[in-house]
Amino acid sequence: MARWRLIAPGLLLGAFSLLVTAQGVGEVVGIGETSGKLGATADLSTAPRVTIDRPKPTFPLYERNKRIHGLKPFQELVDAAPAGSVLKPPPGAYSGPVVLKKSLTIEGDGKVTIDAGDRGTVFSMEADNSVLRGVHLTGSGDNHDTDDSCIDVRGHGNVLENLVIDNCLFGIDLKQSSNNILRGNTVKSKPFDLGVRGDGIRLWYSNNNLIENNLVTDSRDMVAWYSHRNIYRGNEGRRSRYSIHFMFANNNLVENNRFIDNAVGIYFMYMEGGGARNNVISHATGATGMSLGFKEASDIFIENNEIIYSAVGVGSDLSPFQPDTTIRFKGNRFAYNGIAVQLTSELGGNELDGNIFEGNLTDIFQAGRGSGDKNKWTGNYFDTYQGFDKDGDGIGDTPHEDYAFADQIWMEIPPARFFKTSPVLELLDFLERLAPITSPELQARDPKPRHHKPQRNAG
Repeated sequence: MARWRLIAPGLLLGAFSLLVTAQGVGEVVGIGETSGKLGATADLSTAPRVTIDRPKPTFPLYERNKRIHGLKPFQELVDAAPAGSVLKPPPGAYSGPVVLKKSLTIEGDGKVTIDAGDRGTVFSMEADNSVLRGVHLTGSGDNHDTDDSCIDVRGHGNVLENLVIDNCLFGIDLKQSSNNILRGNTVKSKPFDLGVRGDGIRLWYSNNNLIENNLVTDSRDMVAWYSHRNIYRGNEGRRSRYSIHFMFANNNLVENNRFIDNAVGIYFMYMEGGGARNNVISHATGATGMSLGFKEASDIFIENNEIIYSAVGVGSDLSPFQPDTTIRFKGNRFAYNGIAVQLTSELGGNELDGNIFEGNLTDIFQAGRGSGDKNKWTGNYFDTYQGFDKDGDGIGDTPHEDYAFADQIWMEIPPARFFKTSPVLELLDFLERLAPITSPELQARDPKPRHHKPQRNAG
């Protein structure tokens, strides 16, 4: 039978918002040039909740999959548990859906399954300061109009921990929900084509959340829209579209994650402040493969990341966007990429310091005429550097200059990129370097390149 014990209301989880801050959310604020200034007064965490979900239909039992027809409804256990108590249901499978509207701790110990029978949303957490731990959630519907998910979070200060989420359109969906902790969860979407899967973890107008040590595979994206000061730490994402897609989301921190075999690693769109450090992003391949993407983003730091085996390491469009801000790349390793750094803005403002470039087909692609000297390069290591270090100080005696010769063909005519490393273009490039017919375009100039490859402390 179900067991619960009473605890003082608010005592168990009253400090969770402080816990998230203590674990690093606070350190993002003030990290950049515009952090803490842009949108500093825009805080919706205490605002009245607005009805933002489309009405979710109610499905009678006969419309749900027959596999749940003989199961006990989990809602009965939730309704019977006193507010503020700990509910430890007997091991086994239960039928959904479940709606939680009071503070409650649910401990499944990895032995409890809640199945909604392939209709609607499995679990709706509409309370504050609640815990859902060690439960298997499965069998949502497949309707994008009603955002069918395994769990909707519509409250603050909640903990979702060690959940197994599968056969769900959307995994974990937070809307206007702040100071929550999502830790140690395994999330997998329905086995649909990539474009029609749901998002593994989605944040919408949700701030100061900690997303830590989760495994997200075979979903569509992880997204954070209009959501500020969140931390993504120690997660792993595989075989999805965007590992993380930020949009109008400021001062978010992404650290110590592994994103492998996704179309895009981390995409910063209209984002200001925050950044990424100590991540491994690899095998972002295909026509749109990109480890790090920027679209009109400003004041971002990118530090000590492994950016490897991708079609494009960094793809930047009109970034930095805000005047007098920069995007700072420091101590990263760009290795074995098709194009390591692709900058399509003529505005400049990118600073690359102490990075490693090795084994890339093309280190730098700078679009725009005469834009190669508008970004700041210093102290980087290039395995293509042809200078010497006669005084032995570790710095090349001459600057490293990267020019585009025949590469201008595919840089200016995108369809020609298909022939980028073909024998014909390689021959043309050799002849251009030997006896230039036209002036080559400067892509980048590092006045003090590293002569020896530096040691790395990768995350």
